[in-house]
Amino acid sequence: MSAPNPPSKIFNDNFRTSAHQQVISQVTALQRGTNTFVLKMSNCIGPVMIRQCLKCRGALQLSSRAYSVLPPPRDSEEKEMLDRMLRVDHAGEYGANRIYAGQMAVLGRSRTGPLIQEMWDQEKKHLEKFNEILAENRVRPTALLPLWNIAGFVLGASSALLGKEGAMACTVAVEESISEHYNSQIRALMEKDPERYTELLQVIKEFRDDEMEHHDTGLEHDAESIPGYWLLKNAIQLGCKAAIYVSQRV
Repeated sequence: MSAPNPPSKIFNDNFRTSAHQQVISQVTALQRGTNTFVLKMSNCIGPVMIRQCLKCRGALQLSSRAYSVLPPPRDSEEKEMLDRMLRVDHAGEYGANRIYAGQMAVLGRSRTGPLIQEMWDQEKKHLEKFNEILAENRVRPTALLPLWNIAGFVLGASSALLGKEGAMACTVAVEESISEHYNSQIRALMEKDPERYTELLQVIKEFRDDEMEHHDTGLEHDAESIPGYWLLKNAIQLGCKAAIYVSQRV
């Protein structure tokens, strides 16, 4: 027959059992409190978090696209069309940059300088974007860039030598030509497949709006007051049309 447990051992066992039960009770209470807190917080911030997650998901889907502006061409015919379109747009923005550079060389320190600089800064962004698109899609720029480099600067400087009105008349003529060209591209892309060319259409429309803003700025700053305005405007626009035609093909 075994000896009975000593009183001290019975006390220790009872103490450990009681302590263990207290720990379990505290843990259970803590879990219940945590669950209640999480439930309340989820009810408060759930809709916000869901919207944020949907936004993140949309951003990830956009960033995972294989292209930023141009869709992969379906065939050689579509590639040729897009190459010609981008080539001439890049040439136009390059020429516009050189025109404003020529105007700034003459009028940069005049009161008209800040206005010309503001328009030039927008043209720089346009050219930077087309440089990026051409590089991404391995599109060759026109071989006539060296010619447009000189011709654009000379046109800008010579018009500025006629004064502020001459520079603004040149701006109106050039920006009107570029805007009309962008509008023709928008119509062509809309007729083909507007959903397929959504990104490209967005870029062209944004730049078209900037060019029209420059056109209106020129009119607001006395472009039409220069003697022989219509003759000067028509002569410049004739040169723009010739440059567009050649840049698409060379």
